[in-house]
Amino acid sequence: MAEERKGSLSGLNENEARGFHSLFVTSFVGFTVIAIVAHFLVWQWRPWF
Repeated sequence: MAEERKGSLSGLNENEARGFHSLFVTSFVGFTVIAIVAHFLVWQWRPWF
């Protein structure tokens, strides 16, 4: 019958997936903080933007 698939669709094992997720979340949070700071600084510089 149908062969049971082992692993994930990405081909990563659990430890690799956890590592990637950790890096992704850290990068996303860092980018969001930088964007918030940039928006605040532009708002202070030119509030009409």
